[in-house]
Amino acid sequence: MSTAISIRLARPTDMDFILRIEQASFGEYAYDRNLFAEYHLKCGGLFLVAVRGRKVCGYMITCTGGQSAPYRAELVSIAVDPKARGRGVASALMDSTLRRLRRRRIACFRLMVKADNRAAVAMYRKYGFTRKRIVRRYYEDGADGILMAKYWN
Repeated sequence: MSTAISIRLARPTDMDFILRIEQASFGEYAYDRNLFAEYHLKCGGLFLVAVRGRKVCGYMITCTGGQSAPYRAELVSIAVDPKARGRGVASALMDSTLRRLRRRRIACFRLMVKADNRAAVAMYRKYGFTRKRIVRRYYEDGADGILMAKYWN
């Protein structure tokens, strides 16, 4: 029997766990501690972690558009510990984020995903995201990105 996943706001004390997940997920393209600290300050209300038992097993960072675009949000990053993948962690993070965005009356939620990441594209489609356009050579490794968006009325 597995322990339930809980979602909560990220804390500064979570940073070592987040960095391990980031490194395991993105290798040489991983964000560093300073960038995560900046996102924690800028997007703290939507910087979430998934916890199973007492262990952080995933994170998701979403930022809203602020005063210039108050009804728009962007998924900055999501990652799940490789040992916890396929167990509903990413879905739990997305469900919680979507609830929070609806409460904030966000009308548009955008994200960029690697064109060859079929599992991620399928998950986003499951949540109602649609493809807007291909962005050639968007990623540092030269991979194309797909801009996707979800709209609420």
